[in-house]
Amino acid sequence: MSKSNTSDRRRGFAAAPAIWQLTQVLWVGGLWMLHFGLLPALGQIGLAPLLIEDIGSLMASLLVAFAAFCAGVQALVLIQAQGLSSLWRDMRGQLLSMVMLACVVYFALRVGMPGELRWQLFCYLVLGLTGLLLVMQPVPGRARKARH
Repeated sequence: MSKSNTSDRRRGFAAAPAIWQLTQVLWVGGLWMLHFGLLPALGQIGLAPLLIEDIGSLMASLLVAFAAFCAGVQALVLIQAQGLSSLWRDMRGQLLSMVMLACVVYFALRVGMPGELRWQLFCYLVLGLTGLLLVMQPVPGRARKARH
């Protein structure tokens, strides 16, 4: 007997909430862990302040790029779960759009105006706070199942 297409879709969709939560934990947790975990620990072990600043700058850039990738994956999960219109109608889609915009502005400032560190830090802060707001939203696959 052959399986129907609906059973294949449900099985593929069953992994979507796990993918959503995993990517969210990785990028939001990574952003906050850099400033509250790694950089203070480097200061405690006695590294030079300029070295800590350079490490922080490099790691922040890598984490912002990783956040953009993970937000893209989350946007694909949201589109799969609730359709393309959810990117501008749903709160999660709006927050993901804000994350992508903050990432683009961060790198535009980094390339275009490298001396504007305060604006880069502002974009990083927007990323972190938007990530925290996104954590408080329900997971796309599970929220739909709970309503039925």
